[in-house]
Amino acid sequence: MQENQTSTAQNSPRARVIKKYPNRRLYDTDTSTYITLSEVKALVMASEPIVVRDAKTGDDLTRSILLQIILEEEAGGAPMFTEAVLANIIRFYGHAMQGSMGASLERNVQMFSDFQARMAEQGATPELWSQFLRMQPTVMQGMVSSYLGQSQAMLTQMQEQMHKQTEQMLGAMGLKR
Repeated sequence: MQENQTSTAQNSPRARVIKKYPNRRLYDTDTSTYITLSEVKALVMASEPIVVRDAKTGDDLTRSILLQIILEEEAGGAPMFTEAVLANIIRFYGHAMQGSMGASLERNVQMFSDFQARMAEQGATPELWSQFLRMQPTVMQGMVSSYLGQSQAMLTQMQEQMHKQTEQMLGAMGLKR
């Protein structure tokens, strides 16, 4: 299933191609210069679509480079994920719910990004956002409740979908309840 999933950057005809050489160096084909992993991170932060290819084989290495950036960020002092979250993510690998978990995480991160973009459009800088969170607990509770409500609805929909699929599978096997 994962072989068929590709990112928007990989499908974009204007994705910036970064070549990774055996000596671990990264070469930006747009600027014809070698770049560092932190420069790749800066491209990602700037929403620049990228694709990282093995210089010899042409294999797509984008996911491994993005995971490497996340690993460095997590090791860098202010991790985003707790050990419990990471352990739970690991537990989903090989599990029947692996595909659903990935899709659910992707939708939640996208919803949060959309929410953050809407706040930025309204002029909320990180400093103002921090002040807002401290000063407006009731307003914030409403916003977070809305976000959590959307997440809950999405999880409920996922559960219902799994229930239907299970029923169909059991019916096909002649094991209907």
